[in-house]
Amino acid sequence: SVPACAQGCRCSCRGLGSSARSAREDSWLKSLFVRKVDPRKDAHSNLLAKRETSSLYKLQFHNVKPECLEAYNKLCQEVLPKIHEEKHYPCALVGTWNTWYGEQDQAVHLWRYEGGYPALNEVMSKLRQNKEFTEFRKERGNMLLSRKNQLLLEFSFWNEPVPRDGPNIYELRSYQLRPGTMIEWGNYWARAIRFRQDSNEAVGGFFSQIGQLYMVHHLWAYKDLQTREDIRNAAWHKPGWDELVYYTVPLIQEMESRIMIPLKISPLQ
Repeated sequence: SVPACAQGCRCSCRGLGSSARSAREDSWLKSLFVRKVDPRKDAHSNLLAKRETSSLYKLQFHNVKPECLEAYNKLCQEVLPKIHEEKHYPCALVGTWNTWYGEQDQAVHLWRYEGGYPALNEVMSKLRQNKEFTEFRKERGNMLLSRKNQLLLEFSFWNEPVPRDGPNIYELRSYQLRPGTMIEWGNYWARAIRFRQDSNEAVGGFFSQIGQLYMVHHLWAYKDLQTREDIRNAAWHKPGWDELVYYTVPLIQEMESRIMIPLKISPLQ
């Protein structure tokens, strides 16, 4: 039998051990949810965006009535180039597509405003006085089920989206990040992008400023779906790619992939 004092000592030791273990577990749990963030003296957008340019991007999603998609495309191909080519409008059509896989009967347009928000305001003001564009918007509106847009900046470490020859298919991968994780995302992808340059598939990378926030969009170009599969699989054979994926996945709340086909007027073919 164990003496009473020894039993008391053992119970006391057990209590101390349990208390210490509980404290360690509590500390470990806190480490999962409490983030240590270095104090910043600049906005995240200034830290992540290209400093050598002041371009602002607008990404538009138009969900078209299925029976109107052909007429919608024809109308856009008649009117949008006039805006794109007008020298008095400080904007450029980067790309325009129909979604092939993903949202069906959907049009996606990407515009660049060279000069930031003042350029956007100038273009919108001039278009309101453009009778042809006013009629275009009215006719287009009758073909739509819904529409939304976002204003974006481009990541400093991504390629500049420039016109390219086709034929290509395009993938728009959209990520809803957890609030507060944009800097981490940028830090990881500044390294990850080097793994995805071999086949010139990286077109552009953007993050939202207005609209749905903490949104990231990566735009890729591929010859076809099989080429896409081959290129993506090849990345996993490069040392370091798996680690970067491992660390970025926890930053994501939702993600979506669209495979898109460019319209004839799209500078990205």
